[in-house]
Amino acid sequence: KIGTDVTISIVRSGHIEIMDFTITRDKIVIHSVPYSGMLNHDIGYIKVAQFAKNTGRDVKLAIEKLQSQGMKKLILDLRYNPGGLLSQAIEVSDLFLDKGKVIVSTKGRTQQSEARAENKALVDPRIPIVTLINEGSASASEIVSGALQDWDRSLLMGQTTFGKGSVQTIY
Repeated sequence: KIGTDVTISIVRSGHIEIMDFTITRDKIVIHSVPYSGMLNHDIGYIKVAQFAKNTGRDVKLAIEKLQSQGMKKLILDLRYNPGGLLSQAIEVSDLFLDKGKVIVSTKGRTQQSEARAENKALVDPRIPIVTLINEGSASASEIVSGALQDWDRSLLMGQTTFGKGSVQTIY
């Protein structure tokens, strides 16, 4: 339970004694957008660590903050992003794509669907975007980077992604 203590014992090479550490359990909060800021006078940077419940909102707030600081170019960092909620990948993509653009289509044994951008893009289409990806970018991050690339909205840089890009339904 949160607030309770646990003692762990660690053996390190080069040390004869076992080292004991007491740790107090707590809730670990992982922010979807751990960092956003201006890299210089006109380049904004947003790191998206995962696609959780509030990722769309958090990315939107980061964009608005960067726009108020004079952002003219953007780096969207999806490296080592394992993905998460499809709904949030759609919300994030919607911030960059104009209304009506297909973001993702899914086909399954029992159903198929298509998600399209519902709003006018929050980020001006004249603002160049570079999306950073690597082998740790999977699932929802592949959906976002793929949608932005497919509509010529972003240049992808980095390494080949994990290659999952799938949607799962929990029963």
